[in-house]
Amino acid sequence: MAAAAAMEVCNKGVTLKRHVTGYPTEADMELVTGTVRLAVPPGSTAVMVKNLYLSCDPYMRSRMTRHEVPSYVPDFVPGEVLTAFGVSKVVESGHPGYKAGDLVWGMVGCEEYTLITDTESLFKISHPEYPLSYYTGVLGMPGLTAYAGFFDVAKPKKGEYVFVSAASGAVGQLVGQLAKITGCYVVGSAGSDEKVNLLKTKFGFDDAFNYKKEQDLNAALKRCFPEGIDIYFENVGGAMLDAVLLNMRLHGRVSVCGLISQYNLEQPEGVRNLFCVVTKRIRVEGFMVTEYFGTYSKFEEDMAGYLKDGKITYIEDFAEGIENLPGALIGLFYGRNIGKQLVAVARE
Repeated sequence: MAAAAAMEVCNKGVTLKRHVTGYPTEADMELVTGTVRLAVPPGSTAVMVKNLYLSCDPYMRSRMTRHEVPSYVPDFVPGEVLTAFGVSKVVESGHPGYKAGDLVWGMVGCEEYTLITDTESLFKISHPEYPLSYYTGVLGMPGLTAYAGFFDVAKPKKGEYVFVSAASGAVGQLVGQLAKITGCYVVGSAGSDEKVNLLKTKFGFDDAFNYKKEQDLNAALKRCFPEGIDIYFENVGGAMLDAVLLNMRLHGRVSVCGLISQYNLEQPEGVRNLFCVVTKRIRVEGFMVTEYFGTYSKFEEDMAGYLKDGKITYIEDFAEGIENLPGALIGLFYGRNIGKQLVAVARE
């Protein structure tokens, strides 16, 4: 590797031009070209990786805003390369746990090559028999999010009534299928007829509706859940959360994963039906997937088993090339993606 270690190669990446208010645009980001030496600093435990796939996730929107009070994830710095979860191949390693050729996933730069100094955030890929891109989704962070948020936070029981919003997205499509594996009745909402059809035909949801076509979300939920909702897996917030609270059953649980309807608003919407939490004794609990990284290996084995047995199917939406990352990321907030949005930087 000595010769390769000295190689200098072109390295394209995407930076944030300026902090964002309101809906982000492609103009808020910039494709830049630099060079990188395929080497790790002498004596360091860093690893140099070639990025194969990058994940586009809604939480990245929060990082594009400048927060006066620090947010739960650090703000992106204008002029610096964005970071995201990605799937990579180790090119050079100063770490005893990694060698050239190893396949890994974790937090990387939105660029072609990244020098990773914090190897705590890296995971080795144990099931290369599945598409490597799955490690940005069903076998990666979104998969663990669905698994932990459903099983650990919502604590489902067989026969319960489950509602999932943004149900065709990276996390929602998995929550619905995990609910079916558990023996629950599950309904999802999505933003197009095509997505609703996918939920019912591909992912095995018992029912689904296009929230954009519903004049009255409360009526839509009453139609789908005449007996009420035991578990709401919350990805949306806003008017949907308000309507769900009216339809929760006694001792229902709301597992709060995300609030995508609020991320681009200058002034977040309020929730009017909170008194339902008191009268129905509802437990509302948020969670951060990073707190569950310690359980990753058990999750990976369980999810790989579900995939092998055909109990879980997964749909991905690819953008080709690092230059298309800005458009793919922004598309999340307009519902352009069908399934998990990711960028193929290099296919190997």
